[in-house]
Amino acid sequence: MAVADVVKLITENDVKFVDLRFTDTRGKEQHVTIPAHVLLDDPEAWFEHGHAFDGSSIAGWKGIQASDMLLMADPATARIDPFYDEPTVFLHCDVIDPADGKGYDRDPRSIAKRAEAYLKASGLGDTAYFGPEPEFFVFDSVTWGTDMSGCFVKIKAEEAAWASAEEFEGGNMGHRPGVKGGYFPVPPVDSSQDIRSAMVLLLEELGIPVEVHHHEVATAGQNEIGTKFSTLTQRADWTQILKYVVHNVAHSYGKTATFMPKPIVGDNGSGMHVHQSIWKDGKNLFAGDGYAGLSDTALYYIGGIIKHAKALNAITNPGTNSYKRLVPHYEAPVKLAYSAKNRSASIRIPHVASPKGRRIEARFPDPLANPYLCFSALLMAGLDGIQNKIHPGDAADKNLYDLPPEEDKLIPTVCASLDEALAALDKDREFLTRGGVFSNDWIDAYIELKMQEVNLTRMTTHPVEFAMYYSL
Repeated sequence: MAVADVVKLITENDVKFVDLRFTDTRGKEQHVTIPAHVLLDDPEAWFEHGHAFDGSSIAGWKGIQASDMLLMADPATARIDPFYDEPTVFLHCDVIDPADGKGYDRDPRSIAKRAEAYLKASGLGDTAYFGPEPEFFVFDSVTWGTDMSGCFVKIKAEEAAWASAEEFEGGNMGHRPGVKGGYFPVPPVDSSQDIRSAMVLLLEELGIPVEVHHHEVATAGQNEIGTKFSTLTQRADWTQILKYVVHNVAHSYGKTATFMPKPIVGDNGSGMHVHQSIWKDGKNLFAGDGYAGLSDTALYYIGGIIKHAKALNAITNPGTNSYKRLVPHYEAPVKLAYSAKNRSASIRIPHVASPKGRRIEARFPDPLANPYLCFSALLMAGLDGIQNKIHPGDAADKNLYDLPPEEDKLIPTVCASLDEALAALDKDREFLTRGGVFSNDWIDAYIELKMQEVNLTRMTTHPVEFAMYYSL
């Protein structure tokens, strides 16, 4: 979409406002809104010069002494917001540092664009395709509290297995998935069909092709909406839109949606499996005659991800809660191995009908990850594997959760905590900084930001500690 198309979209739909959106380091979209006439007064100049804002208030960004930043809207991303009362067009923006006119080194979308540029400059490919599968829960309500008197969290979900003894207005109908029982009975056991369909219709209205939607394994409303793969930056844009739609549709139904990886104890957490492939001159470089139809390029790419997995965890699994999901026996891939079909391996090769669809699937990321950072980091690790011909070894076709101890200890694992992942990132960072994609300054700031979360969790007394220690 060109600037003229944005103007046409605004004028033909009597749009009153333009919403400028960007993503912060943690992955949350931020926005600022301008009246549409500000853009329409001189559209070409407006898109060229950008919109000034204060970057010092964004966590992990510049201090107040160097806070002036510019939002540069991407006209190709213009869409009419489906939730606002007043007709509003929203645009994804890059954050530009006015000091040099380049993408700000801590702006996630600018990092994603640099990753795509690095791929082309490397000569190893010209296009990286990504297809994430973010899972999420929809609850009826959630409450929590943390103060000096204590802490608690309470999830209410009529669909939850634990709700079988509760009284509801109109009665308790009794149809609900049990623990690990949500994949995937028809309604009324699956209570989320209509809300997912509403989400899908809005996503397609916004130009995001949907391939499937269904209930996921966990009780209490775990769901997934599968959308089509695309190029790295666009696919990250789409992921942000998907999260926005999921949150707001749930809200409109009087419910609450979360992409938190492990909100429920004792059932499956929410992952974000990420499908990936590299193409050059219209050819899928991952298709070949090797294991599961893979090329050497694809195997080396897998080798790079496995080599750098612990550093990647800091970005692909960026919360303290992420590591409550990454435990065995909850369909969480903790073993750093690859396999066709085997879902206990952290890298899976999906079965496809055509070599064009050949790809690899990283299964350890979760939907708390900032998609721009997650996809970029995975690409950089894979490219390092290709550049240095890092072979991942033999495939693992056994159930990796039930190996004999002598075999189990030979297979590396993902990190067990966020602080372990941050320490790994601090030591293993060079592959990310090639081509100026990620900067050392960004990595230092990211580690500092995330260690605040680690320390807050460390210092907060947990209710389970009372069960373990109160009477000792």
